[in-house]
Amino acid sequence: MRTIGQHRDEVAALLAPVLAERGTETVALDALADGAGAGRGYRVLARGVTAPVPLPVFDNSQMDGFAVRSTEAGDVVRVVDPIPAGAVPAPLEPGTAAPIMTGARLPDGADAVVPVEATPPGAFPAALELDALAVPDGTTAGTFVRRVGSDVALGSELARAGDPVTPALLGALASAGVGDVSVVRPVRVLVVSTGSELADGGARDDGGARDDGLDGAGAVIRDANGVALRAALAEVGAVARGVRLSDAAETFLPGLESAVGDWADLVLTTGGISAGAYEVVRQVLEPRGLVVTPVAMQPGGPQALGRVELAGRRVPVVAFPGNPVSALVSFEVFLRPVLAAAVGAPDRPTAELPAAESADSPVGKHQVRRGRVADGRVHFVGGPSSHLLGHLAAATHLVHVPLGTDTVAPGDPLTVWSLR
Repeated sequence: MRTIGQHRDEVAALLAPVLAERGTETVALDALADGAGAGRGYRVLARGVTAPVPLPVFDNSQMDGFAVRSTEAGDVVRVVDPIPAGAVPAPLEPGTAAPIMTGARLPDGADAVVPVEATPPGAFPAALELDALAVPDGTTAGTFVRRVGSDVALGSELARAGDPVTPALLGALASAGVGDVSVVRPVRVLVVSTGSELADGGARDDGGARDDGLDGAGAVIRDANGVALRAALAEVGAVARGVRLSDAAETFLPGLESAVGDWADLVLTTGGISAGAYEVVRQVLEPRGLVVTPVAMQPGGPQALGRVELAGRRVPVVAFPGNPVSALVSFEVFLRPVLAAAVGAPDRPTAELPAAESADSPVGKHQVRRGRVADGRVHFVGGPSSHLLGHLAAATHLVHVPLGTDTVAPGDPLTVWSLR
């Protein structure tokens, strides 16, 4: 059996060419802001961007106040027409001050701003009634002025290739008048749910009678893995499609190749790799390059991966077990860290906290339990079984019981990953 670390390294090595060779696309800033085509919007610049204009593009006021000449500090000057944001002001004549709003362009001749709070009225609009202003002693050039290029100089590097497209970067690009950028194309993942017993997740059937005595509702299993893994992939910037294939070997491969086509960068399967009689993923894909690699982990021990001959090309395949908790835990442990790092998505926040209660763990496996944190301690949610999806949905943390541990006692330190 492999360790978790060994298998995670193998997954990273398998995906390295995919992440390096995705190609690029030009996307409008508005689409990036909406997260178009890439889950929560995690995207990475393919090319750097130089500033086509300085930021700010003109000297402007940092405060609501009065534009003045610093050389007239200590003088009383006449108040002239106000300058709202968006106006192109007339030059400021000597011996005058102009009411100016935050962000408004500083008039030629002015080099400082006196805050409105420093005037007797103390605020606008009352201060608009002033006929004269006493420019405070000590007023110097640049006081409360945002200088041209003080944020970003003209022609400077606004962002580098490989930088994640963050909200702040989108704001800076928009301020500089950049309408679109070249970004790395998202990873395209085909999520394959296997099992002849599966029905659409969330769908209701007619519950009709069957020859085996089971009604329709009792004879099928809803596909939880497809929808859950597509949502998980979206959270790290991947684009996913789902397909459900039966356990019949004669139809599995044609259905898989049709779905892969020339679209998928990665195939992620669930189910069909254990020791049962109808393990279609293992039976059909092992001869084509899939390697079954059990891992010393519970849940999620059965694992497989490889570059598999599909639709006339070698396609990376990562295969998870079919039980829903096993599939989601496998994603968190093996696939999410690799995809998140590629797009600058954050790691799961990690902490070491004491256990609130006792638990047993198989000594030869790294157990991943579900839990909640309260009063600084870890409380287990449900048992370790891999079918307890409702308990995983109720949990806020994954709780790691390391290899070689057979018993957890109250107070024992445990590593937890926050899921929310």
